[in-house]
Amino acid sequence: MLHLSQLCHCYRHGHQASMTLSFDLSVNKGDILAVIGPSGAGKSTLLAMIAGFLKPDSGTLTINGEKVDRQSPADRPLSILFQDHNLFPHLSVFDNIALGIHPGLKLSDAEKAQVRSAAHRVGIESYLDRLPEQLSGGQKQRVALARCLVRHRPLLLLDEPFSALDPALRQEMLDLVAGLAKEAGITVLMITHSPDDALKIADRCAFVDQGRIQVCGPTQQVLSEALDDGLRKYLGR
Repeated sequence: MLHLSQLCHCYRHGHQASMTLSFDLSVNKGDILAVIGPSGAGKSTLLAMIAGFLKPDSGTLTINGEKVDRQSPADRPLSILFQDHNLFPHLSVFDNIALGIHPGLKLSDAEKAQVRSAAHRVGIESYLDRLPEQLSGGQKQRVALARCLVRHRPLLLLDEPFSALDPALRQEMLDLVAGLAKEAGITVLMITHSPDDALKIADRCAFVDQGRIQVCGPTQQVLSEALDDGLRKYLGR
């Protein structure tokens, strides 16, 4: 479903030696992949190249067999959920979700029904008339998640969207995302600093260090065996 082959980006810092990050990765349709690793290891670069925010210097990126590494972010068949939920403060919850269907908010009756259905699925159907300032942090993330759902994209990227939430709410949101993804057959790539988050919902786990994916496999196996020296250090073993 998602396939990266030697997808590279080179960071150049004046006269200093350049640093090249290169990724090879395959994710099957419907899988949830957690990407873990220390700060500065390359996780954000990986996500940015998949999303289209950062242009690769070489390599290929395909989604559902379609080469997308030269497409703009808006044209790629994916949605992204950030820690910053990116809600418009002057728009209602309904309209913030509806933006996922039409940027001009010109919706048919069927599309309005899609908005209400998505709101129901994430548990905010009673808040559709509220403004973002009237919501809690968890409720705002539910709005952002509903907006992702109405876009009907096959790939969902999670850029640590729940890291600022309280532990119980964080676990609740992880369960919600996992359930909705499995229900809709959505493939998920989740950037996280938390091995516990990976164990909770991810089918597979990739450990990124020094600009490479050093280990990738079933989550329980990757984290319990910790065969890579960098991974053991990251896990504090």
